[in-house]
Amino acid sequence: MMNKQLTLAIIGLCFGSQIVVGQDQNDTRQEIHPLPKTVARDAKLQEEYAAKAFFEGPTWDPLGKRLYFTSFVDKETKILRLERRGKVMVWLDHTKGINGTYLSNEGRMLGAQAYGQHVMSYEFGKSGPSETIVVAQNSMWNQPNDVCQTPNGNIYFTDPDFKHRKTSAVYVRTTDGTVKKIITTMPVPNGVIAANDGKTLYVGDSHEKLWKSFPIKADGSVGEGKVFFNPDTKRQDSPDGMTIDYKGNLYLSGRGGVWVTSPQGESLGLIPVPEFCSNVTFGGEEGKTLFLTCSNKVYSLKMDVKGAQFP
Repeated sequence: MMNKQLTLAIIGLCFGSQIVVGQDQNDTRQEIHPLPKTVARDAKLQEEYAAKAFFEGPTWDPLGKRLYFTSFVDKETKILRLERRGKVMVWLDHTKGINGTYLSNEGRMLGAQAYGQHVMSYEFGKSGPSETIVVAQNSMWNQPNDVCQTPNGNIYFTDPDFKHRKTSAVYVRTTDGTVKKIITTMPVPNGVIAANDGKTLYVGDSHEKLWKSFPIKADGSVGEGKVFFNPDTKRQDSPDGMTIDYKGNLYLSGRGGVWVTSPQGESLGLIPVPEFCSNVTFGGEEGKTLFLTCSNKVYSLKMDVKGAQFP
């Protein structure tokens, strides 16, 4: 989640073979970016839900076949479940700032709790969580922002210092319950996800406006990081959440929409989004729908690939 949201107009051939984008209707300094080939042919952004709120943290429950996402109206924070197009139910109220979420290896929802300074785990229930577990907590943290899990069970989460950019960190909670600070060199770490094989951690930085990658060591810590992706665009809206498909391609929200890259950091193109896009996840019956949470909107987009968490 950003401390300030920058909404930019996107101009061009939405979902043609290439995308032309500019700062506004009068901007002649336009950029041309291809549409990722992982997007289904003739696919268009479909509005699933709209309200005056900042939406974040999408997670698809493959058993219940429902999309969950977080909602911020000032500090009134909720987890919503999409019942059908245009209709949601409040699945959890007064969340103390649950922001980024992630489908755990056990099929639960992990959540980074910004205001309560916890990392939570929820079991999916019909009308709300049927079980709630505190995974990690520390009252000295800034505001846990995003969370992911590797195949071996380790949980990674970001804790950005948006205001001062001095105490930001990335942590790991290993399977024995130990919580360790593993990255302190990023000014404002935001979105986080791991490679499908659990050997690389990807982290976006809201201050440097780029994404970095870190090799994951056997003990859960990481080695020296490097710039993974810094798109060739004048767009400067902050990197935020991300997801990954079964081929290992990354879907990175920020800098003008959702950028898709290869596992090596090569740009595969841009999915333009009219509003600021905070996060993305795969879901749907076959795992081939990309859901995008944005400022005031939630969209879906048909894809030609499945998400990494779908067989």
